[in-house]
Amino acid sequence: MAVVIPHSVLAAGWIPFVVIIVLAFLFSWFYIRYYQSRHDSEVSSTLTAIAALAITLLTSALVPVDIFLVSYMKTPDGHFKSWAADNQTRQSIEDAVLYSYYALYCAVMVFAFLLIPFMYFFYEEKDEDSTCRSRCCAALKFTVAFIIVAAILLLIGALAPLSAPPAKNSTDWERLHFLFNELGSNHGEDAISFAISSLTLLGMLALITYTAYGMTALPFTWIKGVRAAKRERLEVCEDREDLEERRNRLHVKYQDGRRMTNRDRKEMDELDEKLHLLRRRERHLLSAERSWLNKCFIVCRPFQMVFGIVFILLALIIFVSLLLSCIDRILHGLGYKMGYALPKPQLPNPVDIVMVNTQKVFPLDYILISAIIMYWVFCSMAGIKQMGIWFFWIRMYKIRVQRTRPQALLFMCMILMLIVLTNNIMLYTLSPQYVTFGSQHYWQNETNHATNETFATLLPCNLNATQAECTMTRMSTLTTRFFYKVWFFGACYYWGTWGFLGIFVLGFIVSIVKGRRSAIEDEVESDDSDDSDEELLRA
Repeated sequence: MAVVIPHSVLAAGWIPFVVIIVLAFLFSWFYIRYYQSRHDSEVSSTLTAIAALAITLLTSALVPVDIFLVSYMKTPDGHFKSWAADNQTRQSIEDAVLYSYYALYCAVMVFAFLLIPFMYFFYEEKDEDSTCRSRCCAALKFTVAFIIVAAILLLIGALAPLSAPPAKNSTDWERLHFLFNELGSNHGEDAISFAISSLTLLGMLALITYTAYGMTALPFTWIKGVRAAKRERLEVCEDREDLEERRNRLHVKYQDGRRMTNRDRKEMDELDEKLHLLRRRERHLLSAERSWLNKCFIVCRPFQMVFGIVFILLALIIFVSLLLSCIDRILHGLGYKMGYALPKPQLPNPVDIVMVNTQKVFPLDYILISAIIMYWVFCSMAGIKQMGIWFFWIRMYKIRVQRTRPQALLFMCMILMLIVLTNNIMLYTLSPQYVTFGSQHYWQNETNHATNETFATLLPCNLNATQAECTMTRMSTLTTRFFYKVWFFGACYYWGTWGFLGIFVLGFIVSIVKGRRSAIEDEVESDDSDDSDEELLRA
């Protein structure tokens, strides 16, 4: 007879997740509205972007719940609690987490392959003469291509011959045998895993590009601060006066009525364009100088520096932990054909040690892992904002406060979706022990060959343990099993982490050398219209 799961366990595990659901949607709403253009927006695109970002954040928010539940099943002395002693009870809890993962991943795929592409092309077809029906038909034609790609990925995952479980007497089986016993293999799981893994490969590229740079750009931006609006305005005034003097000299040159040469005409047009931009910058700087918000920023400057220092220290700790984990996996892992899975961590990992120990004080570890996830999200957002959205060497869109077009918002949400999906893989690399087993321990019998005595030792759970001794989180189970079946993904994620570390070092150097930001950064661009400029100044 199965033991009834205590309500306190379900409440402690799932109530924080419900709170995070609400916070995720509120955060997504404020974030999208913060960057959304005031004079160029559409309700359908905005709602799609908010929902897509919120649901993707929930895929990472589920990881702390997963870790808490498997850890809470055991006592610190390595024994299962009375309510978790029955394997069926543990299985029912983990099945609930597993189905939640599947539901969220399926929702992410719907947004990635259907809703976001459809809304993107739906807005692209917007015209004075177009109707809603014509826009839907045109958008659907382009969206079909994404649906076909999704179908192909699902079919490959379901039908392609993947790696079979190894023989039971092999070393690999001794290390990974319960991965195949805990969660039965099926084609539906393989299909979803293959499609999600394909998306996370793209997410790894985005993580290397944006997050690695954002982890240094964001804190150094806070530490350095922005230039003083008054000083910057005086510099702009000097530049404007110099250009006006050059323009006047050029104008005097042709006061006798002679026809202006093509070279001088081109120079005159360039001067007019630069003067127009400088005058607009001067207006914005004057407005920023008088703004009460700017005065508040000056008062809060010490706190901004403190947060910047904290963020850069956190970035360095994450860097060291990822570096040690990568070295550990290549030295003591199972090799590329098993996705560099690490049966038992050998090297000390700062983040892993902190997370395992803080789990003794609920919900401290829950808060820390959620903070790390949100830290990566904020760094990714900072990287996207500073770099913009590129297609190879072509800059497609800029991300600017209250001036981001709907297409750019949808593109940004797609990139953030891919990055957040990849964050789950990075969490496994960052803190393998905590993400896989939490704070679980088990008793292992060992023999002293000198005295031929057998004694039991309390050890942290690892892949050498059996299903009856330790319970893996569903996220790590799905990840490790699929890495074994398709080693290519595991190898790409592993070497992609090295690329992430390399770009982090490069971004660290660039962020140190880079000067302070302008007081009106991204507010004035040469391609802005005067109407939108005046509208923003009046707001």
